[in-house]
Parts: sequence; C-alpha cells; structure tokens
Amino acid sequence: MQPRAFAILTALLLGVLGLGSVAVTDWTPDQAVAAETGPAVPGAAGTAAAAQPAAVASATPTGDPAVWTRSTLRNKLMTEMDATDPGVALADLDRITKQLPYTVRFCHPIAHELGHAAVKRFNADFQKVISFPHETCAAGYLHGAVEEMLNASTQPETDLVKLCAPKNSGPCIHGVGHGTMFVAKQDVPRARELCNKFTTDQNRIRCSEGLFMQLFGPDEEDEKAKANLPADKLAQDPLYPCKDQPSLFQSACFFYAPTFYLSSHDYPNHPEVYAEALKWCLGGKASGGATDCSRGVGSRTMKYNLDREDWAAQQCATAADGWQRKACAEGLVSYYTVNYTDGGAAGRLCAKISDKEMQGYCRSASGLSASLD
Repeated sequence: MQPRAFAILTALLLGVLGLGSVAVTDWTPDQAVAAETGPAVPGAAGTAAAAQPAAVASATPTGDPAVWTRSTLRNKLMTEMDATDPGVALADLDRITKQLPYTVRFCHPIAHELGHAAVKRFNADFQKVISFPHETCAAGYLHGAVEEMLNASTQPETDLVKLCAPKNSGPCIHGVGHGTMFVAKQDVPRARELCNKFTTDQNRIRCSEGLFMQLFGPDEEDEKAKANLPADKLAQDPLYPCKDQPSLFQSACFFYAPTFYLSSHDYPNHPEVYAEALKWCLGGKASGGATDCSRGVGSRTMKYNLDREDWAAQQCATAADGWQRKACAEGLVSYYTVNYTDGGAAGRLCAKISDKEMQGYCRSASGLSASLD
C-alpha cells in the first residue's frame, strides 16, 4: 500500500473510533459532584442542595462525616462509650467541639445523654460515674448523671441535697436543678419546692439555673419540653412564666427564656432573630428582667456562633441602649468562658471583637461568674 493511501486510511479509522467513543460515553455530570458544587448561578433549583452539604459530603479519612449532625455525633460517642468508657467518649467530644465549634450547638445535650447512660452502666454508682473528667460541654455529662440519679431515686426530696455533698460544686447543683424537672415532670412550682430543699440561697439559685435551663431548652429538638409553655400564656406574656416566679428564681428564668425564643424562631436559618430577641427582652423591663434576658441572649448567641465571635458581638451591638449592649456582652463572655475554661479565654474573645464599644464591655465583663452555662 502506498504511504499516502495508508495515511488516509489510518485517519479514517481513527475518526470512526473517535465518534464511537463519543457515542458510548456517559456525559451526564456525576450527581454527587453536581450536588456538592451547586449551580454556577444561584437559583431555586440548586438552593436546597447547596444549603445542605451534610447530606452529600463525603467521609473524612478517619471515617467521620465531613459535617456532624446531632444524631451522627451522638451515635458515634454512645458507641465509643459502650466499647470503652465515658472518659474516652468525653475526650473525643471535647476534641471535636474544639476543632469544630459549630458542634457546640448540640454538644451539651449529647453530654447529658452520656451521663444518663453512664449511671445505668455503672448501676447508679455515682462516684464511679463522676470519676471521669466531665467538664467538657459545660459539664453536660455531670448534669445528665445527676438527672438520672434523681429520676431513679425513690426519695428524691432527700437524695437531692446529698448527691453533691460534701463539695456542693456549682455545676453539680446546677445538674440537680435539671433533675428536679425530671422528678417534677416539668411542673415548675413542684421543681421549685425541690430546689428550696437546699439550705442556702446560693445553692437554691444554682439549682434554679438548671431548673429553667431544663424548662426552656433541655434540648433544642425536644418538642415535648416546648409544649409545656402554653401558647395562650405566651400570647399574654411573651416572657412567661418568669415574672410569676419568686424573686430568688426570677434571674435564672429570665436568663434562660431566650433559649426558647431563639429555638421557636428557627435561629439556624434566620440569623436576624438574635437582634430581634434583644428587642423581645425589653418586654421584661416592667418586672426587672430585661437585663438578665439580654445577658441570656448574649450567652445563647455565643453558644450558637462560637466559630464567629465578632459576628456574635455585632448582634449585641444592634441594641438601642448601652445598658442592653453591655448586658448582652456579659452574656457573650459568660458562655465563652464556660466553654473555654482556660484563664486566657476572655482575653482571646475580646481581642476578636472589632467594635470598640463592645470590646470595652467584653473586657469589663471578664470577671463574670462562670456558673451560668
């Protein structure tokens, strides 16, 4: 065959083969890649996929999901605790929340569950249960353990004052407050009676903190707890039932009330609700609860936005009056120093706040008690 004829024949064969490969190749974009990257131009069709990376994100080299949800993190840690002990699970929880601050939104209720499970595992040997380091996630493990101990007690009225003795630490008595709501089945007056079993006002107040945290937000996903705040009562008084509480219990009630407000206004998808919550707190001025409520907004704002401290401070800065901006900043510091317990935590927080007024409030609040979580 002549060279020229051979070249022409080769070109024809390559062309046929090329067309064949185009015909049999699947040119549909990989669905997982398309879902992760989203459309080139944002639009209604691609918004849902782009807004929910957890549903399509691939696992990390360790086998963990790229984005944790409450259920996936809870299941991992419960499995880990079953295979080892609470100390291992709590250390892992601490590591994850430090590396990924968004997980702090749900670490406290997960730690509660670990505490409940530990009491059952160790047959209500409370000293064994709390022998593991349990400060992570604002001592949620300790709170859950105390809840379970009281819930299983045949004499909770007497056991509750013995459980934390002799140290009677603030976090432990706070946990008792959570437990009173389990014993009282969410009946606030009955739970108050139990907190009043303590002989000092300081411990009664600590107990009330756990009581009202349990009322307003034992778990942001717990609809049964929310159902105990009647809609008709809330319509008449948005800060119900705080103004109806004895004076010793009012502060904690107002402080934790924003937990319910934020969760019932879908705070993860509506960031404007933080500024609206500060306006809502003004409804407590007549009963003297607006300052505690504003501190509570600051605390929850920081809890849900630990990975963007300056943004959290900007929400406090939206308040119209200086006293409220200051109170909100106190709440920011309160939660930050509970979550990060080292001595330099408050200083790190204040250094990240760009607004000079808010930075000043942050610095002045750096000595705020860490008993409120």
